[in-house]
Amino acid sequence: MLNPSSPTAGGDPVWTKLLEEAEEAARKEPVLAELIHDSILNCDSLEASLAHRISRKLGHYALSEPHMHDLFEDVLKSNAYIGENARRDIAAIDQRDPASNGYLSPVLYFKGFQALTAYRIGHELWKQDRKEMALYLQSIISQVFGVDIHPAAKIGAGVLFDHATSIVIGETAVVEDHVSILHEVTLGGTGKEKGDRHPKVRHGVLIGAGAKILGNVEIGQYARVGAGSVVLEDVPPHVTVAGVPAKIMGEVIGDPSAKMDHCI
Repeated sequence: MLNPSSPTAGGDPVWTKLLEEAEEAARKEPVLAELIHDSILNCDSLEASLAHRISRKLGHYALSEPHMHDLFEDVLKSNAYIGENARRDIAAIDQRDPASNGYLSPVLYFKGFQALTAYRIGHELWKQDRKEMALYLQSIISQVFGVDIHPAAKIGAGVLFDHATSIVIGETAVVEDHVSILHEVTLGGTGKEKGDRHPKVRHGVLIGAGAKILGNVEIGQYARVGAGSVVLEDVPPHVTVAGVPAKIMGEVIGDPSAKMDHCI
């Protein structure tokens, strides 16, 4: 089986599948054909498609769409890992989100994926010491998508932001690979302290809707945080926590991020 995150496996299987889905959608819904052609079918790679679609969403009077497109295209071309991570994100969405009907929906419509991809560009700008531009992007991403991620935060690949509205991720937060996060989740601080002050979310974690994880705490790998919980202390690996404040409710068997089972 081809690895969907590898652009060299059979050419680029993610891009190939996306093109097939886009062609079918354009035939079935002619009124959207122009959008689909502009955003996908007229592009020569996933990276070019992402630059076009997200700059169209975020173009603003202070930085016009053409200028933003050129910026995004340059960052994506110069940093192959962003496109590779986007491919893994797309595959994760298709595998975990029952509302996804393939690869087309995330690229065209899902603001969680679009916000995460735009954040990845801002994060690269932050690493290049283009901090004003990175912060500008954070502001526009928050305004347009309702997702507020500080560009210094570190987020892995194969990440799903399901619905995504009102997700907040602070400056020193870390989200590792293969994590699923629902809407209205906060990875925040506890006050005005400086330094390393935000949560560290390890591989395979599932965070339910409305959960607030505050402070420099660690959520162990394959843990599950119940919806509406407030987490103020470290969470061991392979457990479910829930409540205000969150307490251990039991053991987690398997991979909660992939299963997306929120029932406790």
